[in-house]
Parts: sequence; C-alpha cells; structure tokens
Amino acid sequence: MLTQETIDAAVKNLFNGIKFTDKPAGLYDPLRYMIKIGGKRIRPTLCLTAYSLYRNELTPEILEPAAGIEVFHSFTLIHDDIMDRSPLRRGVDTVWKKWDPDTAILSGDVMCIDSYARIAKAPQAVVREILDLFTKTSAEVCEGQQYDMDFERIQTVPMEDYMSMIGLKTSVLIACAAKMGAIIAGAPELDCNCLYNYGYNLGLAFQVADDYLDAFGDVKVFGKPIGGDILNGKKSWLTVRAFEKADETLKSRLLDAMSMKAETEEEKSTKIGRVKDIYNTLKVSEDAQKEIIELTEKALGCVTDLYEEERLQVLRNFADILIGRTK
Repeated sequence: MLTQETIDAAVKNLFNGIKFTDKPAGLYDPLRYMIKIGGKRIRPTLCLTAYSLYRNELTPEILEPAAGIEVFHSFTLIHDDIMDRSPLRRGVDTVWKKWDPDTAILSGDVMCIDSYARIAKAPQAVVREILDLFTKTSAEVCEGQQYDMDFERIQTVPMEDYMSMIGLKTSVLIACAAKMGAIIAGAPELDCNCLYNYGYNLGLAFQVADDYLDAFGDVKVFGKPIGGDILNGKKSWLTVRAFEKADETLKSRLLDAMSMKAETEEEKSTKIGRVKDIYNTLKVSEDAQKEIIELTEKALGCVTDLYEEERLQVLRNFADILIGRTK
C-alpha cells in the first residue's frame, strides 16, 4: 500500500507539471492561473488514496483521471465565483476579477472540456463505466448549484432540502473521486459503492465545515473574505439551523439582518456582525461543529467493516486532514 507521503508527492508533481494549450493566451492563461493558485487537492488525493488501497503503483491510467477531477472542480469554482461575485479565491483575485466575467466563463468552459479528455484516459476496460459515473456526477454538481441559487430567492429552507443541495453541489464529486479510484484499481463493486458513500458523507461534513468557516473562520486560512455567504444572501447550514431554532422574534431579526443593504465596507461589517450575533445567541456554531463530527463518523462507518485496521487508518487520516481545518 502506498504511503500518504507518496500520494501527496504524486499529486504535487501532477499539478506542477500539468499542461494546457498555449494559444490563445487569453483563453488558457486563466486555466494555468487557476491551477497555480493551488488548493487542498482533496479530490485527486482521495482518488489516489482509494486506488492505493488495492494497488501499489501509480500509473498514467489513474493519474490522468485524478487530474481530470481536479480540473473539473476548478472549472466549477471559476463559474461559482462569477455567480457569487466573489473577489477572492485562496487569498488572490478570482479569475473574473483578474480578467473579466466573459473571459472567466469561456475559460471555465474549456476547463470542463479538458477534464473530460483526462478522465477518458482511464483504462480501456473501465473507461465507459468511469465516463458514465463522471457524466452523472457533473450533471448533479450543476443541479446542486441551481438549487443553491434557487434558495437565495426564498426566505427559509428546510434542513432536509439544504442537505440534499450540498449533497449534489459538493458531496457527489468527492464521492466520485473515491469510487473512480477504486474502479480503476479493479476493486469489487461492493467496495466501490462503500467508498462512494464514505466520500459522500465526508463531502457533507466538508461543506458544513466550509459554511462554518465562512462565518467564523480566519480569512488568512479560509482564503476568501469572511461573511461572503451572509453578504450574498446565500443559505448556509448556519442560516438554516438558525431559522430552525429561532423563535418568531429572532426569526424576524434574522430576516431583517439578512436583507440589510451592504454596499460600503461599514455596511458590510454591520450586516455580518448582526447575523453572527444571532448565530451566537442560538449557538449554531456549536451545532455545526457537532454536525461535522457526526457526518465524519458516518462516513467512516461506511467502510469500517470493509478493511483491516491498516487500510481503515488511511481513510481515518484522510478524514482528519480534510475536516481538521475547522479545529
């Protein structure tokens, strides 16, 4: 079984050496920029981790599809940042901010196409299964984004609907990465499905953690401005939980705070502060941290009976690294 150090080095080398077409530079420079600004690379890392549970050597047949998953994820971020009007990503200008929205849209489109070309380099024996899985996942990610935008237009969202939305927008791609690695490694169908469920629940935990950090994180660690969800009127796990717990008076206060105008920096700060004050009153940050732990434990429960201790520890370690940023 490959060590985590070997997998991390392979992921680093993969993206340090990734190539895109040179011309026109206006189309492809944003792709290189998006890859260069980095990220946690959790999806390719999980893909290779799942693969390493069954194989001891990394070949282009797994490395290229693993890269394809991250390229696709980067494409979704480029477009998300346009829709959310986010100025920063990982502490630097977003693509639309550095160039312009039209360039960002087109560069995102070609990044999506590039991801399919890399996914299609999976072994011939499983390439159809891999492409079917990836195509289904890609559509689900877009469905999740649409639900996310729909939720911005309504006052309150049931928690069940919110969790379904983040399952589509965030979890399915992480789950796909795990299952893809297992399929390419030749793992049994049961193992592939259990790893998918592991990735799905871990993805839910990851998104709840992201929602928590958006309100209570450190901008230097989080990589984008704190309070972005509040300013953009986006429903987060914290918002949904707050409406669940609030009495009518607090619900009215929260609605008023969420609808405040926030154009100047002072107005933005005031709006974020008022919403967070209500979160603190209702202790939803503590609820979020409990939810993250429960979802992580549920993810590990999907694979507990599948592997012996050594391999199970690999998946525990991955979960700790992924979710540990909230600690």
